[in-house]
Amino acid sequence: MRILVTGAAGQLGTDVINELKIRGHEGIGVDVNEMDITKPDMVDKVIKEASVEAVIHCAAYTAVDAAEDNIDLCRKINGEGTRNIAKVCKELDIKMMYISTDYVFDGQGSRPWEPDDERNPLNVYGQTKYEGELAMEELVEKFFTVRIAWVFGVNGKNFIKTMLNLGKTHDSLTVVDDQIGSPTYTYDLAKLLVDMIATDKYGRYHATNEGLCTWYEFACEIFKQAGIDVTVTPVSSDEYPAKAKRPSNSRMDKSKLTKNGFNLMPPWQDALSRYLKEIDY
Repeated sequence: MRILVTGAAGQLGTDVINELKIRGHEGIGVDVNEMDITKPDMVDKVIKEASVEAVIHCAAYTAVDAAEDNIDLCRKINGEGTRNIAKVCKELDIKMMYISTDYVFDGQGSRPWEPDDERNPLNVYGQTKYEGELAMEELVEKFFTVRIAWVFGVNGKNFIKTMLNLGKTHDSLTVVDDQIGSPTYTYDLAKLLVDMIATDKYGRYHATNEGLCTWYEFACEIFKQAGIDVTVTPVSSDEYPAKAKRPSNSRMDKSKLTKNGFNLMPPWQDALSRYLKEIDY
């Protein structure tokens, strides 16, 4: 297949392009310089000239706290930008995969979120990603909405790199212990996304590595596997105020993947182990 990947320089986009190449597909990677998704004419021109059979849309405004002060920009990228891509995919009748987030839910309760649950975002980032979902699902027939959470990859910033850097200068740290979810390695996720895009099993999915933890438990495992001696103390979210409200429950039901013949990703602890071998710290 010939597939266009937006956000190709980012954590996930880089791994998707690599995985497409490994599988013998032709991945055309674009970032903001090659295709500014907020410019409809540019989006139309680039996708049509690329003559692709599918678009994997990884590009997004992801600075969650900054989004609270930059609502218009965040909406322009995540909502309107996604709609610009969806319009072209509809016109060409090609597949579109939109990488979304657990933040489209309100994070209440303790039940794992199912793909078709009601969406009720807590913050600007989640709201604009929700708007992107709606835009694609309204326009595109051959769509995949893939919600991910707690992402880490070799490129870009993530929680693991933050912890490792703090571990160099701190003997002790406090980390929130009342938000629960599943860390997700972009290398593993890219394999699943390429599996999915080659099929016609359209719809909404949740995709994370297997297993659950809190941020505190994640941090403890990072330092343990990295062999760094840091004392980590659990605290509540109230003690660690952030501009954007975070969901406390990011458990994601992934049974739809297996029902449709896709392999679940490995446990997050295994993913962390492999990831630490890929980075310098």
